[in-house]
Amino acid sequence: MSTVTFYAEDEVRSLVNKRDGEVKFGEVLSIAHDWQSLQNSKHPYVLLGIPEDIGVRANFGISGTSQAWTQALRVLCNIQQNEFTQAEKVLLLGEIDCRDEVSALGVVAKDDALNTQQLGALVSNIDTKVAEAVAAIIKTGKIPILVGGGHNNSYGNLNGASTALGGPLNCINFDAHTDFRALEHRHSGNGFSYAYNEGYLEKYFVFGLHRNYTSQSVFDTMKKHKDRIQFALFDSLLQDKGNSFEVFLQKADTFCGQKPFGLELDMDAIAEMGSSAQSPSGFSVTEARHFLRYFSKKEHCIYIHICEGNPKTESFPNQVAKTIAYFISDVLSGETS
Repeated sequence: MSTVTFYAEDEVRSLVNKRDGEVKFGEVLSIAHDWQSLQNSKHPYVLLGIPEDIGVRANFGISGTSQAWTQALRVLCNIQQNEFTQAEKVLLLGEIDCRDEVSALGVVAKDDALNTQQLGALVSNIDTKVAEAVAAIIKTGKIPILVGGGHNNSYGNLNGASTALGGPLNCINFDAHTDFRALEHRHSGNGFSYAYNEGYLEKYFVFGLHRNYTSQSVFDTMKKHKDRIQFALFDSLLQDKGNSFEVFLQKADTFCGQKPFGLELDMDAIAEMGSSAQSPSGFSVTEARHFLRYFSKKEHCIYIHICEGNPKTESFPNQVAKTIAYFISDVLSGETS
């Protein structure tokens, strides 16, 4: 399978800024050299990057999500390795090989008017690679942690997980948007609608949906399928005393958490976070960490996807990368929220 680019060990170790008396995460991080390394691994988690922003561009978003993975990996390698961060729990598999699609993007993007159908075809190519990698990881009994790229990759995650499980799964999505747009060309705004339509997604819960960026047609679709699609409106936290972050957690858990589910975290749901759809209003990083820790510890959590971080739009250097590193260490930590 040529869907993944594996890293040389010295390539990863070179990211570490060593310091006397300290052991950094990247100094002890296990690195896969091939697919056999995955098969032989005893690690419960597998880390995989997706360095692309084609899906975002195909959805008329801001490019830059392709940079999140490499920057986050460097930061992750330089956090402390200690009894809480637990690098021994994860195997670094590598990154999805998006080089051909990125090269093709350079040709497509020369025209001022981007050809969305051509972009969609490139996204579909990446879908296949992500699905193959996710299925391979889950079939070994491990949990993939996928980082970087656009939310278009939710489709590949659900496709691959469904293939590995032999049937559809649920999904909880921490997001300001549903990404349940029309089934047109593939892009970052319709990963879940495609997965739902093709039978990979059973029940779907959107955690923190923004009313200002959800069309009436999408609300109508969710009402029509309310037995399988539900949401917690972020704006209701401001006006409904019966709602709270903890209530949202319980709603999502009750609806989706009792059977195998995928866990999606879109960084545009975090206020002022560098992302492809940056917003002044949203959850805090601390709330996002709480969400991730709460659901990633559940026995039915099948995969974790952290996406839409965009270093090009951040207000201060390395904030996207540092936030992603916090998220990964939260998943690995043995502590529960």
